Amino acid sequence: MDLRLLKIFKAVAKEKGMAKAAKKLHYVQSNITARIHDLEDALETQLFYRKKRGVELTPAGKMLLIYTDKILQLTKEAQKAVRETHRGVQGPLSIGTKQSVAAVRLPSALARYRQAYPQVDLELTTNRTGKLVTKVLEYELDGALVSGKIDHDEIDQEEIFPEELVIITARQVDCITDIRDPVLIVCPEGCTHRAVLENWVREKGIIPQKILKLEGLEAILGCVAAGMGITLLPRSAIEKLNHLYKLNIHEIEPKIRQLPTTFIRRKNAIVTKALKAFLQILREEGH
Repeated sequence: MDLRLLKIFKAVAKEKGMAKAAKKLHYVQSNITARIHDLEDALETQLFYRKKRGVELTPAGKMLLIYTDKILQLTKEAQKAVRETHRGVQGPLSIGTKQSVAAVRLPSALARYRQAYPQVDLELTTNRTGKLVTKVLEYELDGALVSGKIDHDEIDQEEIFPEELVIITARQVDCITDIRDPVLIVCPEGCTHRAVLENWVREKGIIPQKILKLEGLEAILGCVAAGMGITLLPRSAIEKLNHLYKLNIHEIEPKIRQLPTTFIRRKNAIVTKALKAFLQILREEGH
């Protein structure tokens, strides 16, 4: 089966439309439409339901998409494996991380890595734990630094940085028992720290006035410093940044305060020399 046809098929399935797929692949729409017809003729089955706006996969199309993902990923892995046999530490490396880790834990590791392996094309992506897990599972990232343990059969993981979670408030809040009906300032869905904070207030019998969802560590800390609410973060992050915001740090119960930063990757993905070298530096930084 022609790999180019499969790539076109996947693009149409993902974009849910011939026109959008054509734009993404830099093809004319008529070419995309013709190629999909060729694929359906070759397989003797309909792969898409045509609608007024876009397309939807048929049951046969959904099945083909599963195999297409596997075929394209195996092709990518084969290329990586062949290249790895005759070259040093070089090539692309795509790593994901939480913002708090990128701001505090990674600068030293990244500087060491860049100096030791200048031929590696390292791309760093920041996002929430839930989004990073999805990107690793979909082969969009070679690995990611996330919060805590990930319960998934296809994920290989290793604890890298120990982390202690703490409640963060404005400077005028002296004691954690002074917190009454707070506004919770958190990241949107998919953030492990948010889940821990919501569980903590629930166990304390505290009813939040509101949950304020913000993107970005700076925005969250700025609002907390202004007295708008409370948040929960690793102690390492706030101790490095507190000189900018003047906040108070409050300890929480031992049973929930430990949440290490974990490096995850797909079990069936090749561990390249570039990734092995990156992991070694992370381990050294974590000890």
